[in-house]
Amino acid sequence: MQTMAIQIQDDYVNDFMNYVNNHSDSITIKKDRNLELDPYFYERQKQLHQIRDDIKNGTMEMLSQEQYDKEIEDFFSTLEK
Repeated sequence: MQTMAIQIQDDYVNDFMNYVNNHSDSITIKKDRNLELDPYFYERQKQLHQIRDDIKNGTMEMLSQEQYDKEIEDFFSTLEK
């Protein structure tokens, strides 16, 4: 069995559902709660995993809260000038 994500044009949904109903022994449709809440869930998840991996392997620096506060303070002070 294979799992796929599909996108269906709004004007084709009824035809698609008719096809699925006619082939219901071979096709199961299950809504993905993650995608209902956030259509970009899996893209964001992949990006966050990449960021975490980059931090772990040292290619990206993670700032401490103090470093972050200083960076933000410096940034806002440059905006005020």
